[in-house]
Amino acid sequence: MDLKTKKSNAIRVLVVDDSAFMRKVLSDIIEEDISLTVIGTAADGRDALSKISLLNPDVITLDIEMPVMDGINCLKEIMKISPKPVIMISSGTSYGAELTIKALDEGAIDFIAKPKNIFDIKNEKARNEIIEKIIVASNIGLKNSKNSTKTNIDKPVKSGGALKYIIAIGCSTGGPKALQSVIPYLPDNLPAAVLIVQHMPPGFTNTLAERLDAKSKVAVKEASDKERLLAGHVYIAPGDYHMLLETGANGDILINLDKSPPVSGHRPSVDVMMSSLSDTGFKNIIGVILTGMGSDGSIGVRKLKDINKGFIIAQDEESSVVYGMPKMAFQTGAVDKIVSLNKITDEIIQFLEVR
Repeated sequence: MDLKTKKSNAIRVLVVDDSAFMRKVLSDIIEEDISLTVIGTAADGRDALSKISLLNPDVITLDIEMPVMDGINCLKEIMKISPKPVIMISSGTSYGAELTIKALDEGAIDFIAKPKNIFDIKNEKARNEIIEKIIVASNIGLKNSKNSTKTNIDKPVKSGGALKYIIAIGCSTGGPKALQSVIPYLPDNLPAAVLIVQHMPPGFTNTLAERLDAKSKVAVKEASDKERLLAGHVYIAPGDYHMLLETGANGDILINLDKSPPVSGHRPSVDVMMSSLSDTGFKNIIGVILTGMGSDGSIGVRKLKDINKGFIIAQDEESSVVYGMPKMAFQTGAVDKIVSLNKITDEIIQFLEVR
């Protein structure tokens, strides 16, 4: 069977980037996979919109920073006129990270961070990531495109009350948007600390934390090494660091960040975070697995259930962008409740009996 025949039912991709070099590199990477084909390229957002109406691609890779019409405005038009699975191509600058989180809010499925050395995008790991994300995106419906209605709020600086519970959350593809349907709805009198592992590269987790913090009554921050867990605070694992927990000399639960090898390809890893939390011996734990591909978190929730008698919640298939991590968690038998995304905070509050 020749290449042309094999690709007759290939996933059709439109590549949008103002850099001719990036258009060529991305196109070459995509064309190397037998299940993908590039049906066109565009140099800016306006050009992309005309190509979308003409070519009807299955997936679009969309650069964020472009002349004439940038990626964010182009994405808004795509979602308004002809919703398609979109993967953003982002720089790792703080400005690029801010725009990327905004793009995920606006309906983008995922993003690919440009490496500092642009030629590194040709290495095997980067190539595999690009191909995998396009294939995953092609299978995703756009049923979850509605934005969170929470707006930025003013809140007092929290000192943290008694730590009675710990909530451990894991997520991947679709996670940044899903978190906006959970964290901003937690009450300011939350007697729990919240730990989050979201699969993201360095430079993006701090922006995610700042965005969630602006919308939430609880305090949200990127985790720091050796800091003490406080009630009413949310800690997001920094990109490229595992977030482990340990018990201090006075009984406090402390965060320990490290760069030990990735686990199942992930650093940070949900399994690493949840397993180390289990090892602290803390008893009042809620484990939550949100949307994401793969199985990260399934080992962790099983351990939290078996050793700590934790209460485990998983997002349901209908509201998940990718029903991978929640499905694998459910298959362990550790999950107590499977609920839609908009019911997860209610389940947490009901369990904590916060009024």
